Amino acid sequence: MMEQKSYNNPTKSPIIQEIIMSNRIGAIAIILAERLNISSVRALKLFYESEACSKLHDKSTGLYLYGDLYVADEFMREMENKQ
Repeated sequence: MMEQKSYNNPTKSPIIQEIIMSNRIGAIAIILAERLNISSVRALKLFYESEACSKLHDKSTGLYLYGDLYVADEFMREMENKQ
């Protein structure tokens, strides 16, 4: 059995990875909008400005491996700690 090369796997494509991350961030923003009772656009802006978003993009943190609800919880904890 031949080993599949990563460049033959479309999910390894940087473009596909970017699309997946964009979709995830959108889903996280919707969760946050509902929790905070704010618009999804406002939630998206708040999330993009957060440490949680930075951690999500930084593969060394491993946050990208967790589900959207966990990432939303991480954002909420961050906001609570700022108050």
